[in-house]
Amino acid sequence: RARTHAKIIELNLTAQLLLARAFYGPLRESGGTLTFIGSVGAVRPSPGTAAYAAAKAGLESLTASLAAEWAPEVRVNCVRAGMVRTDRSDLHFGDEGGLAAAGHTVPLGRPAEPREIGEACVFLASDAASYITGACLPVHGGGEPPAYLLPEGGRP
Repeated sequence: RARTHAKIIELNLTAQLLLARAFYGPLRESGGTLTFIGSVGAVRPSPGTAAYAAAKAGLESLTASLAAEWAPEVRVNCVRAGMVRTDRSDLHFGDEGGLAAAGHTVPLGRPAEPREIGEACVFLASDAASYITGACLPVHGGGEPPAYLLPEGGRP
């Protein structure tokens, strides 16, 4: 179990740091931007996925640190993604009905489409976001409600 937790942190935090450092030179030379993909898990309790949530919280800290360190040559931001429909959603939500039920707990009434997360990344990399660095942009459909607001003890 400890090895699994270490691998989750390695994949979701350590690898991001190593990749960012590897691309710093080309990003600096081109005036590029870096956008990490975070998670709402970084800012709320995540029972059963604590290593993932801790790694995503660390990614938000990494975003702020690299933004300060690399400014003004490179802007560094993060998209704090909420629930997203993917080809693997069934692993977490079960069938389409389970995903729809979970999606109804989000104020916009549905999970994000992958395209919507990508469009937020494009915005952060664009000139329209030229004064944004060190930010974690929430892209979560209005947020996921706390468990006490959900029926049946916190289950959608």
